[in-house]
Amino acid sequence: MKMNILSVNDVELAYDSFGSETDEAVVLIAGLGTQMLRWTTSFCRMLAARGFRVIRFDNRDVGGSTHYRHVPALDFEALATTLMAGRRPDIPYTLDDMANDVIGLLDALSIDKAHIVGRSMGGMIAQLVASAYPGRVLSLTSIMSSSGNPALPPASPEVMAMMTAPAPNPFEDEAGYLAHSLAFAKRIAGTGYPFEEESYMALIREEVQRAYDPGSVGRQIAAIAVSGDRRPRLATIQVPSLVIHGMDDPLFVPACGEDTAASIPDAELLLIDGMGHDLPPELYTVVVDGIERTARRAD
Repeated sequence: MKMNILSVNDVELAYDSFGSETDEAVVLIAGLGTQMLRWTTSFCRMLAARGFRVIRFDNRDVGGSTHYRHVPALDFEALATTLMAGRRPDIPYTLDDMANDVIGLLDALSIDKAHIVGRSMGGMIAQLVASAYPGRVLSLTSIMSSSGNPALPPASPEVMAMMTAPAPNPFEDEAGYLAHSLAFAKRIAGTGYPFEEESYMALIREEVQRAYDPGSVGRQIAAIAVSGDRRPRLATIQVPSLVIHGMDDPLFVPACGEDTAASIPDAELLLIDGMGHDLPPELYTVVVDGIERTARRAD
């Protein structure tokens, strides 16, 4: 895959682009520890065909962007203790830094305003971009994400344990690594659509070849943890907004999507039966329709 690199906010960001550079831009933000490849080429092309310039990129600490491998492994117990005591833990970056990266990317590409779309952690980043930079955002689509409301039901301990359990090193035990990744992906997938095992395995292999950094997930979990309750910031968002959430999502239960939509003035909520914490190809049209509909509201 051809890699474009831009220097932004003291980090390098890898990105690519689909569609005409003269069309309105849509920026796609990936989730926790995952690369821009999760926004598949077919999804990006479908969205570009609606008349948008589609930009996907690797968040800092994943893929072809700058990594923080020099930072010691995070102690989650110590992180939790520090947060419970009301103190700010020492972490390498925050979700606000990652939101600033999105604006830095727009600046580097000479894009004045864009439609911002994020999934999971990327949805949180998209929310922060829309609240902090109202003059730069045309519309917001937050997918399978949450508001940070501490009263919301958490994921089950079993799902959290699967997400945070250390995986085998793929260069020493590829079969073990793939089995580990596959088990979690199947667990968080929805029941309404077939799980495409071969496609997922190919995706995981490609991510490993681009960059393998098992510590990045922990560092990004820490960034999420210090983000706190975003509802006061969501209340300031004035652009057309859409919240998409799967009714089968075991990681962010549907109440998380409902709360996000309720916290953003005039946001549209789209709950999808059979959708989990993933985006199967069968739902591309529904999601692209939603992004386009929300973007046209901005017009």
